Amino acid sequence: MSPTHDVIVIGLGGMGSAAAHHLSARGARVLGLEKFGPVHDRGSSHGGSRITRQSYFEDPAYVPLLLRAYELYEDLERATGRDIALLCGGVMVGRPDSWTVSGSLRSARAWDLPHEMLDAREIRRRFPTLAPADDEVALYEARAGLLRPENTVAAHLQLATRQGADLHFEEPVTRWEPYRDGVRVHTADHTYTAGQLVICPGAWAPRLLTDLAVPFTVERQVMYWFRPRNGVHPFLPDRQPIYVWEDATGVQVYGFPAIDGPGGGAKVAFFRKGRPTTPETIDRTVHDDEVTAMADHMSTRIPDLPGTFLKAATCMYTTTADEHFVIARHPAHPGSVTVACGFSGHGFKFVPVVGEILADLALTGTTAHPIGLFDPTRLTAAPTGGAHA
Repeated sequence: MSPTHDVIVIGLGGMGSAAAHHLSARGARVLGLEKFGPVHDRGSSHGGSRITRQSYFEDPAYVPLLLRAYELYEDLERATGRDIALLCGGVMVGRPDSWTVSGSLRSARAWDLPHEMLDAREIRRRFPTLAPADDEVALYEARAGLLRPENTVAAHLQLATRQGADLHFEEPVTRWEPYRDGVRVHTADHTYTAGQLVICPGAWAPRLLTDLAVPFTVERQVMYWFRPRNGVHPFLPDRQPIYVWEDATGVQVYGFPAIDGPGGGAKVAFFRKGRPTTPETIDRTVHDDEVTAMADHMSTRIPDLPGTFLKAATCMYTTTADEHFVIARHPAHPGSVTVACGFSGHGFKFVPVVGEILADLALTGTTAHPIGLFDPTRLTAAPTGGAHA
């Protein structure tokens, strides 16, 4: 059986759709396989908005990738005419020694990123919706803002299709395996072969990447939308920044301006306060006590925000032990398989540059982008090969 495709991409959410675009843009014959329909809400790339920022408190090593991602998001908007990014500014709020503030400042200084440090009085003056405590400060970044995840995935799928990629939806992969000089991928009704395989499994990583031997934790997360008590106008994007806010106990929340106009609301969520789950058993119902806990937490920080509860939605984080990504050639199959997973709740802002990296790795075996931090062998000894359910 001779391969009919150069590269098979498993998963067409954020990372997989970007990989399909970048691979097909370079002339590769691409087959994309997706368990659900296009731009679905069953995984991690939905919810209307995702934060983007460059003063990255997680680690300064991410900053070069963010700078490239910003360029690629602009390219994506120009190529498709879709609204992708809205740079409304952002504040990282907390005590001066908090991870959110000190880590953001570390990255800003390391990469000479434009930023301002604001004390509590200046935060209140600049952004009257916010009510920080007297001992809290903020790093303000004018180039921070939000991304529209559904538009981003749709744009990458649009370009991939235009460039000749063969994208199959509602066709879940049952297993994959090494085959001759490449790979063989099985779905319920078909078997495909290719020289290269790119796996972007999201929360399905524990099932599709068993021999990677990385211990992933899948977490149920909840996003909430409230109509502010005194109306949305103070929360519109020309007045309200995005924010990540860490309290004295280390709990972080993040939120957005009201991007759906006067009739909409503002979105907020806890960061890393989820429950372990699986894609098959996740509770999609958001319960009253969860809404109350979110409203109570925000009531002293943004007093007008928890006015009227509008809706909530669940999504999933797939988290590694150190909360850094996994992007690499598969250690057991370095000649034919590339993986991108474990984005640990902070990956979406990197979508287009991850697509570029995956195209590099699949087509050339290497990339000029700095991805040493994302080597899976940091988390486990190199696994042995085998079949994959």
